[in-house]
Amino acid sequence: MKKLLAFLCICMQLVPLWGQAVSRISNGVKAEAGTVCVELECFSPSIIRVKKYPSGKIPEKHSLSVVKRPENVKYKLQEKDNRITLITSELSVSLDIGKNQVCFTDKDGKVLLAEKPSSVGFTPFDDAGMSTYKVRQSFRLDADEAIYGLGQHQQGRMNQRNQTMVMRQVNMEIYIPLIHSVKGYALFWDNYSATTFTDNEQGMTFESEVGDLCDYYFVYGGGADGVVAGLRDLTGQAPMFPLWSFGFNQSRERYVSQDELVGVVKKYRDLQIPLDGIVQDWRYWGEDHADWNAIEFRNPLFPNPKKMLDEVHSLNAHAMISVWPSFGPATNPYKDFERHNKLMSHETFPQNSSVKVYDAYDPVARDIYWKHLNEQMFSIGMDSWWLDATEPEHNPIKEEDYNYQTYLGSFRKVRNAFPLVSVGGVYDHQRTVTSDKRVFILTRSAFAGQQRYGAQSWSGDVVAAWDVLRNQISAALNFSLSGIPYWNSDIGGFYTANHFPGGVKNPAYQELYVRWMQFSVFTGMMRSHGTNTPREIFQFGNRGDWAFDAQEKMINLRYRLLPYIYSASWDVTSKGGSLMRALFSDFPTDKKVLDLGDEYMFGKSILVAPVTSTSRSRSLYLPEGTRWIDFWTGEMQDGGREITRNAPIDIIPLYVKVGSIIPVGPSVQYATEKPWNNLQIRIYPGADGEFILYEDEGDNYNYEKGKYTTIRMTWNDRKKQFTIYPCEGGYDGMLQERNFRITLVDGQDGLGLDNESQTVNVVYKGKKLNIKLL
Repeated sequence: MKKLLAFLCICMQLVPLWGQAVSRISNGVKAEAGTVCVELECFSPSIIRVKKYPSGKIPEKHSLSVVKRPENVKYKLQEKDNRITLITSELSVSLDIGKNQVCFTDKDGKVLLAEKPSSVGFTPFDDAGMSTYKVRQSFRLDADEAIYGLGQHQQGRMNQRNQTMVMRQVNMEIYIPLIHSVKGYALFWDNYSATTFTDNEQGMTFESEVGDLCDYYFVYGGGADGVVAGLRDLTGQAPMFPLWSFGFNQSRERYVSQDELVGVVKKYRDLQIPLDGIVQDWRYWGEDHADWNAIEFRNPLFPNPKKMLDEVHSLNAHAMISVWPSFGPATNPYKDFERHNKLMSHETFPQNSSVKVYDAYDPVARDIYWKHLNEQMFSIGMDSWWLDATEPEHNPIKEEDYNYQTYLGSFRKVRNAFPLVSVGGVYDHQRTVTSDKRVFILTRSAFAGQQRYGAQSWSGDVVAAWDVLRNQISAALNFSLSGIPYWNSDIGGFYTANHFPGGVKNPAYQELYVRWMQFSVFTGMMRSHGTNTPREIFQFGNRGDWAFDAQEKMINLRYRLLPYIYSASWDVTSKGGSLMRALFSDFPTDKKVLDLGDEYMFGKSILVAPVTSTSRSRSLYLPEGTRWIDFWTGEMQDGGREITRNAPIDIIPLYVKVGSIIPVGPSVQYATEKPWNNLQIRIYPGADGEFILYEDEGDNYNYEKGKYTTIRMTWNDRKKQFTIYPCEGGYDGMLQERNFRITLVDGQDGLGLDNESQTVNVVYKGKKLNIKLL
């Protein structure tokens, strides 16, 4: 009994150890390390929060990114040699009190990451009259350790080592202070002010302009998938997008009338080119900057927006509308925000027009924002949101702009989180209105946790150039490794002027556009957009013209792959998975892929090697540890080597990992035109494999209530046996019977766009089937 009481005293009270004060806190430990207080807190056995702050000043902080609450984790504390070690089932986290150094090791004792000794820094700073600090912390990385993440950046880097980056949101650059290591961990620096990331011979450092504390999360996953799943557990899961959003979406800057917009949809239907979305860009509110972003169709060429949307819907398409976070002084939103004193002070686009950005950090301001979106757009049938310029735009920058007091403190303090709170407000409000239509948001900026708000980002106003196309790939992969699974870009680049005179009529631009479209098939959203020249397929010529035919082929390829893509999307939602996958995610022991940023896995089966030059071939690397089958020819290749693949203008090099099972969908004009009751199921022989086919109602949240189905399929390569397991789950209107055309891929069957060939046809009624393929 005395021993138990003594143990409880140690657990519950401050006790002097090594001349310092150490105590257990809820889910962790707290210690005084010189003039700095350090807290180690278990959020799970593999997620640890580290907080450091000047002794005697206990800061209060509510994270904008982190939604997870600490679990009741079983852990042990050890005290030895001026060191406290917190041990969970997955990690050991030690604090050297004398050196003020935290070190993370796995359960086998391997060092994952260590702080540099005594490298935390607190420099007093007056933030618009508030006493706070500039904060910094440095870390030691292995000399050959590859790191990824940090958001979306377009300098062509895959490995993010050896650079300095000033992180402040801006068009085309998305800053997320998070690194993802090839060693199987991530570090999220939870700070929203402008932050300088530095990695050099002295170490890796995060240094933020404003912070009451040094606050970061260490997420261990053992591999890339585990890390991303841990980040989602920490910052929120990604909901399902509507099925239609994975189809082809057409946009341009801009459709000048509602007749033109509807006419584009009709033209696609007349041509029998698949289309699911049409996007209306700016100035539907009119040409006067005083009316900027009125969230109303004030432009007289849009006299009846409800009729416009009804016509789009009657053509089995969906509409997306461009909305900004800034407002002209003649608009009703501006007046509402001004009445409540919710307009920020900095200059924004369009400059010199008295246009102001709303204080998205304020819940009242978010209410006002949604009120106008709902009354003017959602209530008349708008399907989705294009939230443009969510950085927000800020130019010219004046230092005093950051003194503006938002609802959460100075703009300086919360600068980088603007897209998170603005996008989050739209998602949260739409979910309160209805669960019958999924939230689908396209946004130009992002911050950690944004995946939970039904949003995906695009790469901003990039120019039409081959090197820019090439740099999109590593930008997308690092963004995905930052924990946000959906990304896309403007097919053909936003700006073409000064690069391709004549635009869409210039064969050189047509070639770039076709190659960009091929890449976009294998991104989160296939979306054509840009300025200076129109982008619709019929602007490139007619059937029989190479630029037209190559595009039609790629659009149809996207639709053939919808069952595969939608099932991969369910893996994103249900398991914290990734759609665009850096090669090291699936081949962690192959050192040749660690800095490979111009090819990737799309889902877990398809290797994508976009053509990013005018060449009609490209060299690519096939990762080791498996064999690969050419998607177009069925030819098998050994892994672990570089090859050269011919790439005529209508072909993007694609290789499928042996053992893959890929469902191929029907020929359709829009995503939901036909049920998936007659699918081709391709088997790529050479190894065992598994696939789970996912289906639900397509555009509501009933899946959150368990209303969906999964069908597990496996391939035993040695026995040449394909097994379809019993259908699990259910929902109203689900298929009770279907044909599966099982196709063993070879040099003739199951190639390219083919969705008709079969080795054997089976009728599946939800019961287990074993099929022998000789």
